[in-house]
Amino acid sequence: MSRRPVIAAATLALCGFGAVACGGAAGAGTSSEAAAPLRVSKEGPAHTASEAAAPAKPLTGKVIVIDPGHNGGNYKHPEIINKQVNVLTKWKACDTTGTATNDGYSEAAFNWDVSRRLTKILRARGATVKLTRSNNTGVGPCITQRAAIGNAAKADAAISIHADGAATGSHGFHVIMPKKINGPVDPVVAESRRLGITVRNAMHSGTGMAYSTYIGSKALDYRSDLGGLNLSEVPKIFIESGNMRNAGDAAKLKSAAWRQKLAESLAKGLQTYLK
Repeated sequence: MSRRPVIAAATLALCGFGAVACGGAAGAGTSSEAAAPLRVSKEGPAHTASEAAAPAKPLTGKVIVIDPGHNGGNYKHPEIINKQVNVLTKWKACDTTGTATNDGYSEAAFNWDVSRRLTKILRARGATVKLTRSNNTGVGPCITQRAAIGNAAKADAAISIHADGAATGSHGFHVIMPKKINGPVDPVVAESRRLGITVRNAMHSGTGMAYSTYIGSKALDYRSDLGGLNLSEVPKIFIESGNMRNAGDAAKLKSAAWRQKLAESLAKGLQTYLK
């Protein structure tokens, strides 16, 4: 904000608070009477009701964990990502490299891009957002650690962003939800299903991506072999945004405009779930 000249500011102050100093006879010359003492109110400016009680943002107070699957540096460190970890139903590799389109656009890069877009939208709506990784040049974290980050944050919802690498003739997206395994995820299986269905609906209507033709029923799949789900103590889902090996899906996944639509759709689904 620019500062006005001192003389103008003083004149305004006198006109605003001292009636004698700026009376109607000011143009007749200098008054022989002393001006009344200047009195300044200690009260602040009046505020309208809308200023005093601005509506809360829709996701204020909500904690959301976003898990961008894989990592851009995983392929450089097989000795780290191939380490076996316990996911309760089996032992699995700490992490994997992920897939890619036929012309080399990596799943890790896609996951990171969508996660950043989604984070920006959710934070603008008042949510506290935590990511399981901070860039696309590192390694991991392990699938067990990804679940632990959501648990430590006591997230109201967690979502792991992925894209699939199926046969080229298969297309569409699907949502993966946990099964009961007599483990920490059991108490949140029902809420994870509700989260999954809500996000599925929002993504389908918001992006136009078809339901998966090759896995699940109406884009819903349930698994008990994913550490990110098995070890989660908070409602959590995986989204497989499309098949990177299918030409039609790949064209969408490589489009920045489509990825923005995806992020907006996921945000809508999360917000609807958290109402």
